[in-house]
Amino acid sequence: MTAANFNFIRELAYGQTGIVLPERKKHMVYSRLCRRLRLLGLRNFDQYCALLQTEEAELGQFINALTTNLTSFFRERHHFQYLENHLMPLWQKRSSKRLRIWSSACSSGEEPYSIAMTLARHFNRGGWDLKILATDVDTNVLTRAEAGLYSAEVLDSLSESFRDEYFSLQQHQYRIHNDIQKLVYFRQLNLLESWPMQGPFDAIFCRNVLIYFDQDTKRKIISRFRKLLSDDGFLFIGHSETLTQISDEFELIGQTIYKPRLAQCAQPQLRSAR
Repeated sequence: MTAANFNFIRELAYGQTGIVLPERKKHMVYSRLCRRLRLLGLRNFDQYCALLQTEEAELGQFINALTTNLTSFFRERHHFQYLENHLMPLWQKRSSKRLRIWSSACSSGEEPYSIAMTLARHFNRGGWDLKILATDVDTNVLTRAEAGLYSAEVLDSLSESFRDEYFSLQQHQYRIHNDIQKLVYFRQLNLLESWPMQGPFDAIFCRNVLIYFDQDTKRKIISRFRKLLSDDGFLFIGHSETLTQISDEFELIGQTIYKPRLAQCAQPQLRSAR
């Protein structure tokens, strides 16, 4: 991979996804894209860069190869504790029984299924209209997420009670139960492109994604989140991320948990979602 190849690749990655690839990521980019070269029978990165300029179908595979998909069930557990201990009692007091959550970088499904398992006991009955939208730019991980099949190692982060209640063992893999799976709707979405959904969402999870974007892209995405988030909604970001110097539309209320500024979330006259 020449310097020119790497510059082309990182400019293309930025233009397609907003992901910033500094020089220190060159080895990672090389190792991930080498698999594509071998699969396509290409001899060098000159050929691959030329292919990316002429074959639109390869762009999806290119994005899939570069996307980082590190995740686990109940990762950053304090978010799910806040969801259960603070938000569920708040939502249960309001008159509307419509509840919408967006997992905006869902990877292989662990995050939205963790949200669903947290909420299901309280909102999957009694007339509640609960839906969780789960999106990702990587079509490969979305396929795995929709299948709802996980190895025993992946389930190590789950308590035995959650595993026994929400999963069934099938031929050395665990399948998530249908009553949880049906709450989650998986869709392919690039955060830099148009968003077809209208909202409003009661909570948006965008965790460990902003770190891959430059400041201008972060500001644009956060501003778009605000437009889709209910005035009494909540935004969850990753443990190493912050909205400081990015947005003045949100205020910090917990560990990487934000609410829209000036929203009266704790008052009884919560705005009903349509």
